[in-house]
Amino acid sequence: MNEVNALLPVILTALGLGFLGSGHCVGMCGGIASALSFAIPEQQQGRKNAILLAYNIGRIASYAAMGALAGLLGEQLGADKILRIIAGVLLIAMGLYLANWWRGLVYLEKAGSKLWVFIEPLGKRLLPVKSVAQALALGVVWGWLPCGLVYSSLAYAVAQGDPASGAAVMAAFGLGTLPAVFASGWAAHKLKDFLQKDLVRTIFAISIILFGVWTLWMPLSHSGHGGHGGHGQMDHGQMDHGQIDHGQMDHSQMDHSQMDHGQINHSEMDHSEASKGDTQ
Repeated sequence: MNEVNALLPVILTALGLGFLGSGHCVGMCGGIASALSFAIPEQQQGRKNAILLAYNIGRIASYAAMGALAGLLGEQLGADKILRIIAGVLLIAMGLYLANWWRGLVYLEKAGSKLWVFIEPLGKRLLPVKSVAQALALGVVWGWLPCGLVYSSLAYAVAQGDPASGAAVMAAFGLGTLPAVFASGWAAHKLKDFLQKDLVRTIFAISIILFGVWTLWMPLSHSGHGGHGGHGQMDHGQMDHGQIDHGQMDHSQMDHSQMDHGQINHSEMDHSEASKGDTQ
């Protein structure tokens, strides 16, 4: 239960990140969603919904798989504080990217495009989509599309240092993008025009930057407590208390009124030496 409670704020952050960055997603993934929608006659609304949903489920499944791999990588690296700092920096970079204030993440997307060259042909073989199964498979493929927002979220997943937590983070991120990408299949142009407005982009970008600052602040604010935190890791069971010379201790300074004598097991105490002292 404690682990779930600790992960909940992280999942909510990833969910919010996906929602706030969904304008970017509409530009990249919304096109294929709207193409799927337009390919199906208006009279077949049930089939259209099923295909759009299957496509998005496949896409989110890919994100979750990436998150599990990212969490596994974080687990192997083990540098939790450093990974969180990197995640915070990338989130800030993503906010700047969405607001068109700095386009540095383009280089990260270009690096990812080298892998996409090998994956994209698999998606093209699934077109045109005629079944739910095809839409699901296309979503799985399209989830690997090079995207700075996805990469920023993956850095956040790496920082969790656990495959299950990483998968949960990326699944939450994908769910955050779901409303916009799913809706883009119905009203792609109107939704895109709204999300691309300067004011909307700026508000969403600043929100993501704040997420990044918060992610950075968490490890940095505790960096000065590293020395004190180590006491919690001390194994007192390994300490040899037999070597302590109690005769050299100044008991006169001890406040016995604060001691709980009810926890003392007198049956284990050796009173023979005390009796000898009294007879002398």
